[in-house]
Amino acid sequence: MEASRFDGARAGVLGAIADGVTPAAAVEVGASDGPLWREAFGTILDRDGSPADTPPDAIFDLASLTKVIATTSLAMGLVEAGSLSLRDRVARWIPTWRGLDREDVVVGDLLAHASGLTGFLPFYRDHEGRVEFEPAITGLALEYAPRTRSVYSDLGFMLLGWIVADAGGRTLDDQFAALCHRLAVDDLRFRPPPAWRVRTAPTGVDPWRARLLVGEVHDQNAWALGGIAGHAGLFGSARAVGAFARHVLRGLRGLGTPLASADTLHAFTRRTTVPGSSRALGWDTMLPTSSCGRRLSATAIGHTGFTGTSLWIDWEADTYIVLLTNRVHHSTDSHAILDVRPAFHDAVMDALHPPSDHA
Repeated sequence: MEASRFDGARAGVLGAIADGVTPAAAVEVGASDGPLWREAFGTILDRDGSPADTPPDAIFDLASLTKVIATTSLAMGLVEAGSLSLRDRVARWIPTWRGLDREDVVVGDLLAHASGLTGFLPFYRDHEGRVEFEPAITGLALEYAPRTRSVYSDLGFMLLGWIVADAGGRTLDDQFAALCHRLAVDDLRFRPPPAWRVRTAPTGVDPWRARLLVGEVHDQNAWALGGIAGHAGLFGSARAVGAFARHVLRGLRGLGTPLASADTLHAFTRRTTVPGSSRALGWDTMLPTSSCGRRLSATAIGHTGFTGTSLWIDWEADTYIVLLTNRVHHSTDSHAILDVRPAFHDAVMDALHPPSDHA
């Protein structure tokens, strides 16, 4: 397919850069048999700290895409292997998870963001490493009764990251590296090597660390956990995220993938029965009011990241859409990306499946 077909989506990205929403962006759009459009936009920093054109293989801090690409994917594999069950009580894996209010919370509840845990707390100010974070999280009073609603929770995915590590018998990053090897996906990892720095989009100056972050995880709790956590810490390129997306797409379409069986993938990507929730297990699902816009199928799945990243996969339409930005480099307080994302996804779907096709 000719890249010019995506001129509307391209104009949206260029407009976001011109309007100061983000200094850099990279996109990939494709189907189960390969990419259809891949392009980089804007500027990152060269070795001297001067602006340089964003390279096609630019590396971005993927932020909460870590939750689905790494943690959820590894959990799927462990479930298939019988090393972990969605019905395992959290207390089986996290002994400090104790109390009558939470004794029946299971691994599936953490994946569905329905465990009762609050969303975020700045533990990095006083804690470091799993040995300090884990009891701080498990000692919190629950915000709501488990499974009565869904509250998006970094804290729940921190626990999941440790459960995956323990169930798999290796650290989260070691297990993920092995998964990427099986999937033949490069440029996707925790704690990127120094050689990646020259092609990495910066994520601004962190007042807590008093330095510009380039190739160092933006999320402060993930940083205090050594850059490897269940909720954040992954870095990668649009090409790499697209390669991962194709595995999900192929699996959901019954075409086969080393990632997981079609049955497991559908079980993890089906919306849960938690009242008022659009969440599946790890993944979010399509709502016309969300970041995915209004054109994706009702069964589409996706996720976003605080740094300005997103991934949406529409298996019925055989389409995936990757949008990576470093919008936090300008400001962590701006919400302008919330308008850019749905407009971008709608423009992509208009290019692939023009509304007149359905008239």
